[in-house]
Amino acid sequence: MTDSGVPASPDAPTDYGLSPQLRARLMGTVLVAIGAVLVLMTVLVMVLGLSKDILSGVIILAVIGVFTLGFLLVRRWYVVRLDAVGYQVRFIRGAGTKAARWSDVEDLQTTTVANAPCVILRLRDGRTTTVPVELLAGDREVFVKDLQGHLDRGHGYRRLG
Repeated sequence: MTDSGVPASPDAPTDYGLSPQLRARLMGTVLVAIGAVLVLMTVLVMVLGLSKDILSGVIILAVIGVFTLGFLLVRRWYVVRLDAVGYQVRFIRGAGTKAARWSDVEDLQTTTVANAPCVILRLRDGRTTTVPVELLAGDREVFVKDLQGHLDRGHGYRRLG
């Protein structure tokens, strides 16, 4: 796969990870929660006259937690993987069907669900997969074109031009 998220060849799998905005929001939320826990523990240690070693332990755990979360958010976990056989969706609650073969996909639609732009893959058996494109890293137009290209190849279609 190239740096732009577009596969080097049509049969190469393409991974789409979490958007940087979502990663930053997750990190910010966790940092606020950790800060609140540290303030609460400081107040409890002061009011109840507990050992300051307890507070030191909580601070050490908080630092370990921040570095662990940072490591996990920097890793290139994929949310959507497209390959020659089909697709797989992870980490999206309410996505519907998490994986299917291209031959099982009837069509794709772009729409808005709950004020968020989404791609909906409709399967032949009536099930659907909904992917909010704002969650994905990269350009949404590139994602939709890549998805359409995989779907066309999966159905044996060839686009001219």
